[in-house]
Amino acid sequence: MWFDTWADLGRILAVGSAAYVTLVVVLRFSGKRTLAKLNAFDLVVTVALGSTLATILLNRQIAWADGATALALLAALQLVVAFTGSRVPRLRTAVTAQPTWLLRDGVVDRSALRQQRLTMSELRQAVRSSGRGSLEDVAAVVLESDGTLSVIGADQFGNGSALDDLSDS
Repeated sequence: MWFDTWADLGRILAVGSAAYVTLVVVLRFSGKRTLAKLNAFDLVVTVALGSTLATILLNRQIAWADGATALALLAALQLVVAFTGSRVPRLRTAVTAQPTWLLRDGVVDRSALRQQRLTMSELRQAVRSSGRGSLEDVAAVVLESDGTLSVIGADQFGNGSALDDLSDS
């Protein structure tokens, strides 16, 4: 169907504008974490926010107030889990992945690559992107909880304190 009624288009424009403004306000109040690089939990919240916004826009049975409440609820739940997770280590490990060593002192952990479903090519690409030409010049490559690869050169390693939260396994 190409066109239903002008009233439907008017509703989408009015409710869509209000829902958009509501989402921006909710995101501003919920803080930078909601928009930061995403771990699995943050990604779920972001997708849910987008899905909720789309539902508010296109479903006639959903009133703007209902949709605004849903957006606020999702942001509030994300804040509660982030706040609690920053204080309760067990919850943090349940909702976010732990960083993983992929390379230490120039030696690749091939079992970690397999477990994390990464290839040597992807590891080499991260090393090249960091401006290094040799794996031996790298002290560490870490797969972070948000899926990025951190490359620390041997000349940048210092005392290694930035790696203290990684397990030795």
